Amino acid sequence: MPNVLRARDFHLYLEGGKRLTDLWRCGGRAVLGHKPSRVLAELKNAAERGLFAPLPHPLERRFLKALTAFFPGRAFRLFRNEDALRQALTEAGLSPAIDAPFADPAFPCRGGEKAPVSLWRPFLEETVTDTVFVPVLPWPQGPAVLVLPESMEDTFPAGELIPPVLLAAAARALYNLAAVRKTFGVKRGGPEYPKLRKALDGGQWQRRGIYLTAKADTSGETYRTLYLRFLEGGFLFPPVLEEPAVLPLVMSAGEESKLAKLLA
Repeated sequence: MPNVLRARDFHLYLEGGKRLTDLWRCGGRAVLGHKPSRVLAELKNAAERGLFAPLPHPLERRFLKALTAFFPGRAFRLFRNEDALRQALTEAGLSPAIDAPFADPAFPCRGGEKAPVSLWRPFLEETVTDTVFVPVLPWPQGPAVLVLPESMEDTFPAGELIPPVLLAAAARALYNLAAVRKTFGVKRGGPEYPKLRKALDGGQWQRRGIYLTAKADTSGETYRTLYLRFLEGGFLFPPVLEEPAVLPLVMSAGEESKLAKLLA
């Protein structure tokens, strides 16, 4: 795809003047959109204090408090990235392979309900039943978080220190998500979008919350064709099969109509 010069809310602005509606959003990590409210201000304030090194700081407590609002009665381990998190899971015997995909609630047909580790996605909170899970946080820069039952607090290895500049932005993003959840309601799963509901009825796509996935397995070449069709239609679809499309929390009537035609 062309170079992206600017990203804001749920749109990408490309070299050459074209605008795309982003249905990928960093694998769902930018679920609240690009440049979410007050997150960059928190990042800038921490950066101006030079808090780039992974050293102890009170911002860790603030971040853990924000996590506790979503996952009460749980313990947490923080890691600098997903690779480090996976390595810890492998060493603890909870992941069969360093690159094995986690069970994903956006893909109900994968049968991952009994997997030892699953993802947690915003607006699919009610699907979490696993003992150990990894939340897809609403901030693409991390950190990676492992959520454990309190019974594993003393047995699971410690995590890592995270640079406070990342903790500041991630904590604000979680508080933003909490506010948005109150607007839509946890079980409602985001906006209704009636035109999309009609287009999806009986078709090849299924919707869970704000997430769209294909009902049937799609080969790599077929998916490439699908990806290009959406790109030409003005929408960035996930570049890999293993990630769901993520509906914007705000979409114009024209965008909804265009997307409904592509999904029909």
